[in-house]
Amino acid sequence: MSTSEPIIRIVNASKSFGRVHALNRVSLDVAAGEVVVIIGPSGSGKSTLLRCINRLETIDHGEIWVDGIHLDHKATNINRVREEVGMVFQQFNLFPNLTVLGNVMLAQQIVRKRDKDEAEQVARDLLAKVGIPEKADVYPSKLSGGQQQRVAIARAMAMNPKIMLFDEPTSALDPEMIKEVLDVMLDLAKLGITMVVVTHEMGFARAAANRVVFMDNGEKIVETTPEALFHNPEHDRLKLFLSKILK
Repeated sequence: MSTSEPIIRIVNASKSFGRVHALNRVSLDVAAGEVVVIIGPSGSGKSTLLRCINRLETIDHGEIWVDGIHLDHKATNINRVREEVGMVFQQFNLFPNLTVLGNVMLAQQIVRKRDKDEAEQVARDLLAKVGIPEKADVYPSKLSGGQQQRVAIARAMAMNPKIMLFDEPTSALDPEMIKEVLDVMLDLAKLGITMVVVTHEMGFARAAANRVVFMDNGEKIVETTPEALFHNPEHDRLKLFLSKILK
């Protein structure tokens, strides 16, 4: 983990949707190369926080810095920031009219300005890395959910992002498909890519996280190590949450 300035810095971030306080003065630093897992009950603000990191949502108060860039400064080119931040959602959001290869090539050609041959080589290399090289010419409708999510990960990785954000990437999958996606994410973590992951998969948190953040009611309640989380949770609300998901 780097000892320099954090690649993500969130300072007292607050966000409301009407009367709902989705985020309440949340602060969090993420170092380059770190894997931070965010857990908590539904409606706790986890996904909202993630979406604010690449400004799919804007905060009402506070500050967010990504790779030294202040997201809410009026001069900030948010598209340049997003080029360096890959995001994988619950739903796969693949283009149904494009093959797997086409899905992974498209943004490379439009945003990174790579020629067709380079984009195709990058795409094929990444499809091999996520374990589905044989699906290059298949359309998304012919893939399982786990395979579609692996394509979505390859598509995000094709942009060579400095940061990867995962918003409950296994929540839409059948149980038998979850492991194949988590295995790909574990491999990414071993490569030293900065990752912020919202998930209920405690096995991933145990295996890959440098730190775990527990949120509830829009607040950061606990920030701890996986070891302390599983062996010595000190906050009563965290204990209650873990008692319900660690069966």
